[in-house]
Amino acid sequence: MNVQFKKGVLELCVLVLLDKQDRYGYELVQRISDQIEISEGSVYPLLRRLTKEEYFTTYLQESSEGPSRKYYKLTDKGREYLHELIAEWHEFTRGVNQLIKEGEHIE
Repeated sequence: MNVQFKKGVLELCVLVLLDKQDRYGYELVQRISDQIEISEGSVYPLLRRLTKEEYFTTYLQESSEGPSRKYYKLTDKGREYLHELIAEWHEFTRGVNQLIKEGEHIE
């Protein structure tokens, strides 16, 4: 998949996953990787930026499998931002899909 496509939707994917439950960084990477091929290194800078912009808060939680894990929790501000992104995504994909459909009918 095109790298620019992935960069554009990665933020939305992270926010969507955190809307349902708090998650730690590697878990986010794994869940997104199940659907889209991404590198682990692309998620962590995004998590730092979104935390700095107050879309997430973080907390540490003990893990039975090693050191404590840093969990990310969506804030109310983050949830509002997510809803804006979802609306923009639907509008964007509707437009792109319409153009594709029109292009398929050109002989």
